[in-house]
Amino acid sequence: MQLNLINTLSQPLRSAAKFVNHNEQASGLSTSRFIQDTSTCLLPKAVFARSKADLAENSFLELSESALVYFAPMAVGNAAKRIYTHSLSPEAKKLVTQSTQELMKSSNAAAKKVLPVKAAIALSALLIPLTEYTLNYFKNLMTLNVFKKGDFNNIANLENKTESVETQNRVRNNAHKSIKTAAGIFGLSTILAAVLSARGASKSKVLQNISEAVLAPGTKFFKKNAKAKNFFDKYCSIDYASQNGKLVLSKGQLTSCVVIGGAGYFGAAKDRGKQNFLETLFRYPVVGFYVITGSELFEKGFKKLLQKADKCKETIGKNLEVPCFEELAKKAQQLAKTNSTTVEKEFAKLAKQKVLISGVPYVFSIGVMGFFVSGISNLFTKYRFTQEQKKDN
Repeated sequence: MQLNLINTLSQPLRSAAKFVNHNEQASGLSTSRFIQDTSTCLLPKAVFARSKADLAENSFLELSESALVYFAPMAVGNAAKRIYTHSLSPEAKKLVTQSTQELMKSSNAAAKKVLPVKAAIALSALLIPLTEYTLNYFKNLMTLNVFKKGDFNNIANLENKTESVETQNRVRNNAHKSIKTAAGIFGLSTILAAVLSARGASKSKVLQNISEAVLAPGTKFFKKNAKAKNFFDKYCSIDYASQNGKLVLSKGQLTSCVVIGGAGYFGAAKDRGKQNFLETLFRYPVVGFYVITGSELFEKGFKKLLQKADKCKETIGKNLEVPCFEELAKKAQQLAKTNSTTVEKEFAKLAKQKVLISGVPYVFSIGVMGFFVSGISNLFTKYRFTQEQKKDN
């Protein structure tokens, strides 16, 4: 029904409503965050690209990184689920998609057997941040092979000088070393996952404790501190979220990607020179914080402002919840009867409010977090380089 009503809206409200509705229908955080973060990061960098190499690097990094972070978790998680649950009973398999907190509280014997399997599946998610960690090193290798450049000053068009073989070999060797290190760490996590899956259901307290720490570190270590418990369970657990029986990207996995991927950002930047490292140091913490929680904080703050201003009363609930378009379609029918108007008219009013609530944070992410941060970081890099050149002279 909601699609028929959306088609009755006038442009550009119709296009905006379809975009928001598509994000709501997506699995977990994946599609909406892919579009938002790619727009936030790639479009501004493309506009402010300082050379062909710089544009190629940013396009490769942002597209591969976003696709990896927002679409790979579902594929990896559900593949791991099939592998590690093959020996479980049908009853136990159903418990895999339940929350860890519920399983830890449960008196059901099957719940204890499921926890290690669930932890093994969660460990498979480390493939995502570890692969993201290597992307920056693959980016360095790509630039070396395609553009024959390993010095950031040349890539960012700050200067144009002949690069030494030693500099390029250092960048290349460090990239190979870091990629091998990431592969080794994932190999160890895979071995641990296999042990948990095969032996975790036994009475081994060590394996049970490891499983609980992987899945719910807050519940495991901060039982008496509710705030710390909720924080660590939300941002430090690598357990998958569940939606309609499928495993999807969770907030903790997103955080692990930002933290572990950040190590790759800084390491690969350091290999290519001081200016690359300082530019990353300026930009990454701001963007990383926004990706993890900043957008969520801004959205909540914006809803509160609307609520205090007595705006969007029909669409913002007491706890700042916003109905999906399907619920808005039902609400429009009720309002049409109450106000003696048409369903289309009431739905248009609700759709405007819905698009406003979702659209302003989205525009903010592109405008401020995208263009502003990207533009300022480029200017600061140019300024720092110029000042250093003056000192050297």
